[in-house]
Amino acid sequence: MSQVRVRFAPSPTGFFHIGSARTALFNWLYARHTGGRFILRIEDTDRERNREDFLQLIYRSLSWLGLDWDEGPDPSGAGERGEFGPYRQSQRAEIYRAYLQRLLVAGRAYERAGAVWFRLPGERYEAYDEHRKKTVTKVRTPPVVIDDRIRGRVERMEDEDFVIFRSDGHPVFHFVNVVDDLEMRVTHIIRGEDHLSNTSKHVRLYEGFGAAPPQFAHIPLILKSPEMGQGKMSKRDRGALVEEYRQRHFLPEALVNYLALLGWNPGDDRENLTVAEIVRLFDLPGINQSNAKFDGRKLAHLNMTYLVEQPAERMVALAREYFAGQPNGAAVMADEAYFRAVVLLAQPKIKSVDELGAYTAYFFAEDYPIDAKVREKVMSKGDAQARLRELSEALPAVDFSSDSAIEEGIKAVAARAGLGFGDYQAVARLAVSGTNVGPNITGIFRVLGKERVLARLARMTRG
Repeated sequence: MSQVRVRFAPSPTGFFHIGSARTALFNWLYARHTGGRFILRIEDTDRERNREDFLQLIYRSLSWLGLDWDEGPDPSGAGERGEFGPYRQSQRAEIYRAYLQRLLVAGRAYERAGAVWFRLPGERYEAYDEHRKKTVTKVRTPPVVIDDRIRGRVERMEDEDFVIFRSDGHPVFHFVNVVDDLEMRVTHIIRGEDHLSNTSKHVRLYEGFGAAPPQFAHIPLILKSPEMGQGKMSKRDRGALVEEYRQRHFLPEALVNYLALLGWNPGDDRENLTVAEIVRLFDLPGINQSNAKFDGRKLAHLNMTYLVEQPAERMVALAREYFAGQPNGAAVMADEAYFRAVVLLAQPKIKSVDELGAYTAYFFAEDYPIDAKVREKVMSKGDAQARLRELSEALPAVDFSSDSAIEEGIKAVAARAGLGFGDYQAVARLAVSGTNVGPNITGIFRVLGKERVLARLARMTRG
């Protein structure tokens, strides 16, 4: 088989949708799995809706996800990579005109009412169209047969000539799509199932140019999760934009892992796969025909499993990057060893990096808020003030060098009072953090240090 060449062709007319990211991913995976080429082509012919910031968002999103392209524009604006450019449709007008001329000369295109139409082969006849309420010219021609790598054999009927150049002189999507794929030697077109209805027109255009069409593979749609409603996931749905996950500091490899499993099966029940494993296993026969449902909770859980597995150095670096963008710079100004200890203590408990701010706030400030409802609940159980005093009196002699030493110290205090560890844990957590959730109390004590713990216990005892 000749080298696989696939393309991703987004339009810079809006935010980068999760469905577009998955289409790009499936193309990239197939190229990397087969040793082929991944082409980025920008469909920027919509002059009214195209925006430079949306184009930069495409570049940034693909780069963040790790989907490097072998051919296409350079994000910096410094030229292009590849020998079949330009890779922006707005710069390919002369190429489209040359291909149009080929059709006109061959009698496969004609002008009518200022536009240019593609001529289907076959006998013409008049028929009344009930939907449009008028008589139209039809063509007796056999159905287009599409041997789709995912959908199987698909037959679609094209029985009317169709416009390929508008009256304003600009080519339509179907025409430029086929011309670009021919010029760029695309061998496989992997795109959303919603494009299947276009494919019959594209096959007819390939025939008009005397060329064999590429192989088609139409991937299933991404549907909304049940709490979102019904239907295809749109850009207006929460969680539908890639930029949201980048801003929330999700791990890109977790999002890639999740998107790969939206419509593709690796052949077993595993859900946590490295990018290298996905590349090795990915192939078109593994793509499902049925639509996939987006599940934001499942994605968040997968991101959490990735976070837990991060090496300490990367986790700390991710946290530094997150806190650097927050208005309160107290965390960034903290001692390096202390900052590292706080982050690694929180690592097993958070679902995403953007939870770090709220989850660790009391480590970086002494004026942290006390949750009123939690305080009322905790302080009403037993003699909470007595527990605080007992801890304050005993902790100066306790070894704070390890969690186990702190635990033994608290247990000794509890044993003298005929109580259990839990009788001291809730009130101690409230005093030092202002809440009832967070890392283990022994870890909190160890990282805060004996002096700060005692000061916070004393403050709670007084008030």
